[in-house]
Amino acid sequence: MLMLLTEYLIQYQSGFRVFQYLTLRGILAAGTALTISLLVGPYMIRRLQSLQVGQSVRDDGPQSHLSKAGTPTMGGALLLVGILASCLLWGDLRNPYLWLALLVTLGFGAVGWVDDYRKVAERDARGLPARWKYFWQSVVGLVAALYLYLAFDSPVTTHLYVPFFKDFAWSMGPLFIVFAYFVIVGTSNAVNLTDGLDGLAILPTVLVGTALGIIAYLTGRVDFADYLHIPYVAGSGELAVFCGSIAGAGLGFLWFNTYPAQVFMGDVGALALGAALGIVAVVTRHEIVLFIMGGIFVLETVSVILQVISFKMTGRRIFRMAPIHHHFELKGWPEPRVIVRFWIITVMLVLFGLATLKLR
Repeated sequence: MLMLLTEYLIQYQSGFRVFQYLTLRGILAAGTALTISLLVGPYMIRRLQSLQVGQSVRDDGPQSHLSKAGTPTMGGALLLVGILASCLLWGDLRNPYLWLALLVTLGFGAVGWVDDYRKVAERDARGLPARWKYFWQSVVGLVAALYLYLAFDSPVTTHLYVPFFKDFAWSMGPLFIVFAYFVIVGTSNAVNLTDGLDGLAILPTVLVGTALGIIAYLTGRVDFADYLHIPYVAGSGELAVFCGSIAGAGLGFLWFNTYPAQVFMGDVGALALGAALGIVAVVTRHEIVLFIMGGIFVLETVSVILQVISFKMTGRRIFRMAPIHHHFELKGWPEPRVIVRFWIITVMLVLFGLATLKLR
């Protein structure tokens, strides 16, 4: 919106041209989303408290979590407000990838909102039945994957690129739709599984989102893409604004979500943020790099899968409790220690993921 306005104002004052720079708009998007989160956060928390939208806690988990019961949830709506407003202000609204990322994020957020609403407002502990939850996630994910398959203007953009191999690219053809679907839906659920401790999921999301913003900027520049031997995707650079808004909104939310949390994001935030990371990785053709940088999300998901398989096949559990962050809690690690150590691991993985851009 403001970008279009500055395009008009340039004819009167050339200084407005600075707002055409993608890097500046990405920074401004982050700052705007952060400001919105910090300003709106206290009001939203009070509102959720007045509506008695409180978190329910499993009694078979760590005993320290029992004190969290009643903490306002559905705070992920704050993230969505910050991301949407920031992108509308600083994004190029003519860019289809920006709109696709926003719609996917809001679509998964809507699924999460229904799940949260049924849990806290209707006092239904099951929330949205798993089959319907997965069904609507699949609808949004498949529509996005199909759109990208039809919209990509070059066959190269449906190739699978592997880090460290600059000359290797597998042409997936129609399989791209299936692959993109699993990346989007899988990442959404992986972030949701990770969101079990105060601030555990949001900072890794901010770190990975920031790194994806850098990647989006590079893949949207033909000169950088050629130099780094990464795919060039025309128009994908605008997702740097989207990723900047994720980073800003996430940091603002962390202000209230840090231990001990004043508010939880709920499924409305976790499902939306995971899908947001997934769609950016698919558009920029860096899905494997996403799996590297989001290693904590992968670890949490794998721990749940292994736990279920082991229990069903042998009757034994591999971990004391899954996802794996609860396993460490039950081993005696204080919650802040688990959180910070997972953050540190994410920092290292993100740096390694960015390093793969040059190691080809």
